Amino acid sequence: MADINNIVEELSKLTVLEAAELVKALETKWGVTAAAPAAAAAPAAGAAAAPADAPKDTFDVILASVPADKKIGVIKAVREVKAGLGLAEAKALVEGAPKPVLEGANKADAEAAKKKLEEAGGKVELK
Repeated sequence: MADINNIVEELSKLTVLEAAELVKALETKWGVTAAAPAAAAAPAAGAAAAPADAPKDTFDVILASVPADKKIGVIKAVREVKAGLGLAEAKALVEGAPKPVLEGANKADAEAAKKKLEEAGGKVELK
């Protein structure tokens, strides 16, 4: 899992043009296309038009900022909240704030993570 996180971090550093070049290179190498089929695009458009007043059931926990004097405590809290995260990855996440700590978490997990990170001194947003 750490390897996947490292790949995600490296890909996040790419510019839009570099990402487009990467897509073209992978399409050529693997003999595939990244274009979505027309049949799959229609349901996605309908899903986007779903009622906005429906209760949200998944949340992203975003670490907005960390005061310099609280960084070590927040790094420890990030490692507790996000299982399997190494020290270097947790440190990079904290230093790179604002960054998502958890994505697609249920309400209870998101609230618990927010509480733990705020107790450690970080400013947290739920989206």
